Parts: sequence; C-alpha cells; structure tokens
Amino acid sequence: MEKNCPECGTKIIGRSDKKFCSDACRNSHNNKFNKDTKNLVRNINNRLRKNYRILESLNPDEKTKTTKAKLMTAGFDFNYFTSIYVTKAGTTYYFVYDQGYLPLDGDFYALVKRSSK
Repeated sequence: MEKNCPECGTKIIGRSDKKFCSDACRNSHNNKFNKDTKNLVRNINNRLRKNYRILESLNPDEKTKTTKAKLMTAGFDFNYFTSIYVTKAGTTYYFVYDQGYLPLDGDFYALVKRSSK
C-alpha cells in the first residue's frame, strides 16, 4: 500500500508505520497543528507567561513580600492566573502555575512558590 506524506504529498519510502517523508515535513505539520490559531488563546498565554516571569523575578527565595505598586510597575495583570487555592483557614492564594500571591493588608502581597512535592 502506497502512503503519501500528509504535509507535502510525496510518496513515503521506508518503514511501514512512517507518517512523514522527512523530519522537515513532520516538524512543519506539527508546528501548524500546535499553533495557537486564535488570538484570544495566544494573548492569554502571553499574559500568563508575563505574569509568571514577574512573580518569578520578584520571588527568588520562594517566599517574600512585595507591594502592589511593584507588581503594577512591572506590568502584572491581576485578572490572569491559573488557579486559586483556599486554605482551611479561608485564606485565598492566587497562582500562576507554581508561583502564587496572597493579598495582604495595605496593598502588600505575599509571594510564594508551590512546592513540587
């Protein structure tokens, strides 16, 4: 049975389970398939990435305190986070992947890093 490359259409030569004619066609096909096709998804992912970098840079020791002004100056957007964690005491932490923040009194924020245990 003759198979053709789904990316370029040329005949595939080689193993019977081979799907693409070359690494270049495989990479090209997967890049097209995995590309964020919608601007909304791409913009949200970019915002989450930026928020993560900001939290990571302000929290090098895995637990620290900062101000809302520092976060805002760096471009942090409080509308974008990946999860919420509520403790038994009712304290609400907001996380961007493993970097989190806790609103405190007086425009202060506790920055934490969730352990990977």
